[in-house]
Amino acid sequence: MKKTAFLFVAIMMMVACSKTEKSFNYRGLPLSMTTAQFVDSMQARGFAVDSAASDSGRTVVFTSAAQKYRVLMAFQNDNIVAVQENYSFSTNDSTRQLWQELRDGLEKELDAWPDCPILKDDHKVARFDAEDGIISVILENTYKPTLSVRYDPKK
Repeated sequence: MKKTAFLFVAIMMMVACSKTEKSFNYRGLPLSMTTAQFVDSMQARGFAVDSAASDSGRTVVFTSAAQKYRVLMAFQNDNIVAVQENYSFSTNDSTRQLWQELRDGLEKELDAWPDCPILKDDHKVARFDAEDGIISVILENTYKPTLSVRYDPKK
């Protein structure tokens, strides 16, 4: 009986140790990669570095004619600190609808309910606490409607 119990515990430990940890990622790109690897991966996806908007020591801004958003990557040394998508629209209704779609999509993908500290018509924030980071969906409909999705890895 002792041998059977010991065998069962050993198998359970092997299964637990063999599971691969899923890293926090931005649209399939792990945020644990180096800054240069992230830049290369974004360029392979059709984004170009906007050197006029980038700060060579802290941020890189990516643009793409095919996408309706810009991506800002903040880094320190060679580590990614945050990635943020910025959407700009001409009407408040389109940002409200996209905010809801993004929020619902993340809710299903992460199988988690967001913390929503602000839920007004023109200012909404939904924060998802993933294992390795925080994803925030932020709507600000003021003079120029904006929507941001921010990925902050936990250190």
